[in-house]
Formats: sequence, C-alpha cells, structure tokens
Amino acid sequence: MTMLQSAILLLFINLGLLGLLMRIPLGIRTLHLSRTFQCSPETLWSAMHPAGTAGNWHHSVITSKPLAGRRGVVEQTYTHPDRNDVPLRRLLALEPLPAVSGNAHGFQSSVIDDSTLDPSFWKDFRERRIVRPTRDGALLEIDQTDRYRGLAFLIFRYVALRREMQALEGWLKTGESRPQGRFEHPLAQFGLAVLSTLLLWPFLGLTMQGLMISTFLTMVITLHELGHMAAYRMFGHASVKMIFVPLLGGIAIGGRPYRSLFEVATCALMGAGMSAFLVPILIVAHQVAGRGILPAASSAPLLVFLLILGAFNLLNLLPMHRFDGGQVLRQIFRTRWSQITASFVVTLCILLIGFEIGLSANMLTVGLLVFVVVSLIGARSVKPRQKLEEMTDPERMLMGFGLYAAIAMHGYAIVFAIGNLF
Repeated sequence: MTMLQSAILLLFINLGLLGLLMRIPLGIRTLHLSRTFQCSPETLWSAMHPAGTAGNWHHSVITSKPLAGRRGVVEQTYTHPDRNDVPLRRLLALEPLPAVSGNAHGFQSSVIDDSTLDPSFWKDFRERRIVRPTRDGALLEIDQTDRYRGLAFLIFRYVALRREMQALEGWLKTGESRPQGRFEHPLAQFGLAVLSTLLLWPFLGLTMQGLMISTFLTMVITLHELGHMAAYRMFGHASVKMIFVPLLGGIAIGGRPYRSLFEVATCALMGAGMSAFLVPILIVAHQVAGRGILPAASSAPLLVFLLILGAFNLLNLLPMHRFDGGQVLRQIFRTRWSQITASFVVTLCILLIGFEIGLSANMLTVGLLVFVVVSLIGARSVKPRQKLEEMTDPERMLMGFGLYAAIAMHGYAIVFAIGNLF
C-alpha cells in the first residue's frame, strides 16, 4: 500500500469514527447502574435525594435545597462556572416513585431550568434513583434516560455516573468527596499521545521514516491544541485541559461557556494561528541548516515538519462544521448566503494552493467530494441559555484578516516545503 493510499484509508477511518461518535442518531437510550454500599439506607437516601440533609455531598455541588414557594422543585448550584464566572445554577423537578416496593425509596427528576444551557437541551432527560435496603447495607439503582446523537456523549454520561459511584463510596467511608479518574491527568494524556503516534505509524509505513512522520503529526496536533488553550486563558478561563483521542487528534476544553461570538471565533482560530508563528522560524532554521550553522542532516526533517504543520492546519481551516475554519466563518458571517459565499472563497483558496504544489485535477476533485461528505457530519451545536454577544465590525474585520493570514502562512509553508523537498 502506497503512502497516498494509506493516507486516504486513514482519512476515511477518521470520517467513520467521527460519524459514529458525533452524528449517528441513537434515539432514546437509558443507562442503568447499580451498586451496593456498606451503609444504612437512610444515610444513602439522604445523599441521593437532592432535598436530603446530605444532598450536597458531591464535590461539584455547592448547595442543594428545596426552592422556596415551589413544591417539588430543588435548586442546585455547582462549582462549574457559567458564562459570567458565577456558580452554575440548575432547577430539578422531583416526583416520588409510589410503585417502589418494600422499604425502598425512589424519585424521578428532570431539569426544568439551567443557567448555562437552553431548556431544549434537557427536554428528553429523565433520571430515576432508588435506594433499597439489603442484608449488607443499601443498594443504589440509577436509570438515566436521554436522547442521544452519536456515542460520544453517551459514553461521557456513563463514565460520569461511574465516577459518581466511586466518589460516593469515598464520601461514605471518609466523609469527603474527591474528584475521580485519572484520564485527564497530564501523564495519562502523554500516554494517549504516545499511543496515537504508534497507531498512526502503520498507516505511514513501519519504518523509521514513518515513525518520524507519525511523531511529527502528534507534535503538530499538540501545538495546535496548545493554541486553543492559550486563547481560552486569554479570555479568562480559570482552567483548561487537552484530551487526546487516538487516531482522531486532540480536543482543547475551556473552563466555562463562551460569552461572545468573538471569543468563539478567536479560540477556534488560535489553533492554526499560534502554529503559524512557527512557519517563519522553521523556514529560517532550514536556511540556516543549508549554510552549515545547523547540522545539514536536520534540513530534510525540518521541511517534513513544516509540511505536516502547514497541511494539518490548512485542512483544519476548511469551512466544515466541526473544523476550526467552519467555526470562525459561522461567527463572522451571520446569514446563510454570506456563509456559503465565504466558504466557497476559502475552499477555492485552499484548492489553489493544492494546484500550486502540483496536485492533479482528479485529486482535487476527490478532495472536494471528501469536503462534501465531511460537511454532512455537521451536527447541531448545543444551544446556550443566553444569546452570545454579537461581534462588532472591527472584531469581524480582525477575525477576517486573521483567518486570511492563517491560510496564507500555512499555504506558504506547504508550497515552500514541497518546493524544497521534491
């Protein structure tokens, strides 16, 4: 299998995984978990019922109490901030479960208000919790039902429930709830980055050259996500993190919801924007290596890294729904026709770069077809509770020039690298 065939195979694997994780409709699904705890049913019930005496036992819950004047409604506040950096507030409607047998206690809850998300996000969400006495303690049963599109959020909810069970066990033993899981730890993410490099290696050839390219690609992904994280920090996010997804790349996660369209566009653009600063540095390093100041053997690897950096970020700037380019264009242009026009112009610029480096008309046509297929993967975004602040005209102009600069810099990186490698 040639390098080009391997790259095409890897691309379609990525498209399939993206569709499976983000797009495929799963309909209404119910997660069921149960676990026995070494405690009295009364103690467990006081923690599980949001209006119980220990309803705020979890480390992410600040308060959990009945709302004055509204029977059956509980107000919870969380350590997670909303867009205004104040604790997230959520209202739960509680209903008893009279059909629960024996000495068991149970309730069903639904979310009727949320300070971060639009109520439509919660319209299909229901949760049932039942505490049953057992010979050794108390059994907790949780049924969580919602409508899902793609496996990603379903997996997230399952992991969150498992972590809650672990935190509950710790609270029952020590009286203190602690965050669970080591997946987000930097060492775990470093391990996933290494795993991603090794998984990419066979597609790029099981040689030292293939390993080098695979390593460079992982480094480029890391630099790209660091750009997003730097933008989040610039906008005042108290915490940011990077999650590596083998084969699919990485995801930068901010510490709170967005406040404005300008923030959305800037955070999206900074992935490629920060990497663009490396383009002139790498070009100068290549030229210095050609003059004997740096080892001559570093010249070709520098060009390969420059090519991967330019290609990855330029493709990420394509105006597709889940790509950074699509995110930026949707914030700058607010009408459908202006978005279509801008998408056509950006796509044409990127295709012209492909033409400049000698890609055939057939390859460019295949690229357009892939573009259309990936565009179909776009899913509806989660609607925020409050409308994001609109961009001012100077901000739109700044983002437009920023997008142009990023495309130009990474396009030049590809042209320069190809021209000197071949």
